[in-house]
Amino acid sequence: MGVQKDRIKFNVGGRVFETTATTLANAGRNSYFGALFNDNWDLLHSNNSQEFFIDRNPECFSILLDLLRTGDLHIPSNVPERFLYREAAFYGLINHVRSAKWGPFDGNRLRYWKSVTGRAPGDGTAIRAGPDGGCAVAHGSMVHVFDWMLEEHPPINLDYQRVNDIGWVNTDSVVISTCERLGTADGGMGLFTASTGELRYKFNVVHGNQAKSFTAGALSFSPDYKIFSSCKGRSNEYGIGVWDQVTGKQIDFFYESPGWSLGDADKLQWLNGRNCLLVATLFPRKDNCYISVLDFRQKRMVWSWSDIGALVTVDEKRVRDAIAMEETNSICVVNEYEDLGFIDLRMSGGVVRWSSRSRLNTGKMLDEPCYPKLALHEGQLFSSMNDCISVFCGPDCVLTSRLRRSYGGSICDFSIGGDRLFALHGEENVFDIWETPPPIL
Repeated sequence: MGVQKDRIKFNVGGRVFETTATTLANAGRNSYFGALFNDNWDLLHSNNSQEFFIDRNPECFSILLDLLRTGDLHIPSNVPERFLYREAAFYGLINHVRSAKWGPFDGNRLRYWKSVTGRAPGDGTAIRAGPDGGCAVAHGSMVHVFDWMLEEHPPINLDYQRVNDIGWVNTDSVVISTCERLGTADGGMGLFTASTGELRYKFNVVHGNQAKSFTAGALSFSPDYKIFSSCKGRSNEYGIGVWDQVTGKQIDFFYESPGWSLGDADKLQWLNGRNCLLVATLFPRKDNCYISVLDFRQKRMVWSWSDIGALVTVDEKRVRDAIAMEETNSICVVNEYEDLGFIDLRMSGGVVRWSSRSRLNTGKMLDEPCYPKLALHEGQLFSSMNDCISVFCGPDCVLTSRLRRSYGGSICDFSIGGDRLFALHGEENVFDIWETPPPIL
């Protein structure tokens, strides 16, 4: 790329700035400044005496121009951050600001940033991180959506239908699964605009050429724009439904076989390497645990494990959560003591290889402990237990750090996305935000 060295002048709100094409090229082709240049970053209208006038705030322009020059972001105390973000959005520099505010996600370098108190009565039940650093929080039949600046959008009211799960399709679209209301045909799933709360369309389950009322549960998404959800209907609609997220049309349904559990699943996880779906139904939703891998191309269950008939010792108790780790060909599970266990994905019906190396939580048990949950992000394993989250690294899942906040009680759910970790507390209706600070130059 040939970057010209000519100086360029901008008159922003009456204040003149002078810079170079080299500096402006750091903004990227899709920015406001990229539109001023051709593919070789030569000005489309070259005139050395030309001064480009922009009717915007000069103070914010100065901050953003310095960001393009140095890569550092310094916001003076007299400039409100939200005001700067608005200007950054105008110039197409939001991602530059976000990258300068925090670095690439690393569980071992996370630092507590702030807490947000819930806006609805009652305890929160689920939290899901958005792809741009925002989040969505479920409180009963309400979903509260926050952008990456943690400004709340209009809440989504599901009219007394309990929310079971939330999934982000993109930065401005969320799928919400709910319980069926007794005596009505309401329930199932809907696609909503995150910024306005507008319902764009509902997802139907069709059985015998008729649309059926159903309860939608755990959600998952595949790279080819499919949405998966566990489903419970009134008759034979127990299993995993599949929809096209672009059209909202049902394209498949994997029916639950006798003696197994799919429709009550606690967790779904799409496995990119196997092009299959992990389905986990766990204690205490069911008396026994059922974990399976479904291949929708072959319409069959290609891997399964259950604790039916297994002896449950005092130390191991029941599996509370599960997550697939494709790189190690294993399923990681966790019990109520935060002991990790591993099941070989290469053979069905194997035993759990338990490890107690994680049992370092010797603090006082909280009055209302929550069941542990697992997440996997960029090769790091995360497990919540009471009021803290543990981080495990390496092929042996060695405990490397813990994240803990004392306010809010036990963590009932957590989620990672947009280079942030969100932890929802079950007692005080509050969630915490953890970020990785930018690397020190």
